[in-house]
Amino acid sequence: MDPAIEIETGRAPTASVVVLHGLGADGGDFVPIAEELDLGAVGPVRFVFPHAPMRPVTVNRGYVMRAWYDILGFGGASREDEAGLRASRDAIDTLIAREVGRGVPAARIVVAGFSQGCAMALMTGVRHPQRLAGVAGMSGYLPLAASTATERSEANRDVPIFLAHGTRDPIVGLARGEASRDALQALGYAVDWYAYPIEHTVSLDEIRDLERWLVRVLA
Repeated sequence: MDPAIEIETGRAPTASVVVLHGLGADGGDFVPIAEELDLGAVGPVRFVFPHAPMRPVTVNRGYVMRAWYDILGFGGASREDEAGLRASRDAIDTLIAREVGRGVPAARIVVAGFSQGCAMALMTGVRHPQRLAGVAGMSGYLPLAASTATERSEANRDVPIFLAHGTRDPIVGLARGEASRDALQALGYAVDWYAYPIEHTVSLDEIRDLERWLVRVLA
């Protein structure tokens, strides 16, 4: 994985937010959005924006782009790139461990993401062996949903989860986001759910809601 972009809001950060971008973007994609967040109540925060590896994406005719995993088709779980998902999860776990090694406890780390990044945040967050502060997903879905119950970690059985989705999203339909919310709630997770009249993007209202949630789980 290429070196991540990092932004610190003050000296000696006491909390970290790992932000995972969507398909075809890179770590810089969410830097402007993170800069809109006012987390002064939390103290100094380090934002970490990793870059997904370059790989051919099947649904895009094999075009090579940054992707956390291949998208083989739109047929649901039977068409998921399990090997790619698990490899990226390992890479994100390594990033979390790096933050812990730099002095930020796991309980002060949030994993967040958009679209494919949302999928990776959810997959990684509920399986991570150390308790995290929270998991935030925007415009995405829960991957490998059938294995979540058996693979989730005891430490994160009740980790706070923020989920947001556009009601007019043509890429990851609202129904898929709602199904992911319902699956997580059925497992006992406390999911803060937000829907906005937008497409596959992020709105100012969403940023403000995410800001309030981050302050709550990190303050």
